[in-house]
Amino acid sequence: MEKIKLGIVVSEYNYDITMMMLERARAHAEFLGAEVVKEIKVPGVFEIPLAVKKIIDDVDAVVALGAVIEGETKHDEVIMHNAARKIQDIMVETGKPVALGISGHGQSRLQAEERIEKAREAVESAVKMVKRMR
Repeated sequence: MEKIKLGIVVSEYNYDITMMMLERARAHAEFLGAEVVKEIKVPGVFEIPLAVKKIIDDVDAVVALGAVIEGETKHDEVIMHNAARKIQDIMVETGKPVALGISGHGQSRLQAEERIEKAREAVESAVKMVKRMR
């Protein structure tokens, strides 16, 4: 069977957390026998859907990675709700899996750090969905 081709879109915002998420995602993709063929770093979670749309035709699935940390306003909720909704829209529109590996909203920096390993679960989800949709 042909290797599963993955794309990864990762937010640079909260870089110390998201780059560790990216490392975990790459390693887990390799462990599962999938190949990461496209990677795009975007400024923040809000920009993830545009990058997903850009690469989705070139891959079997996309993994979206980011960390939305709670601030003094409800900004984190707005960002997370809108990004998740647009990512889901792209998935349904294209018929290709997009795994939501974005932690938050309403989390502290410590909680975001504790959820770095969740990036592996997003890769796992993308690979499983590709296999089940074939």
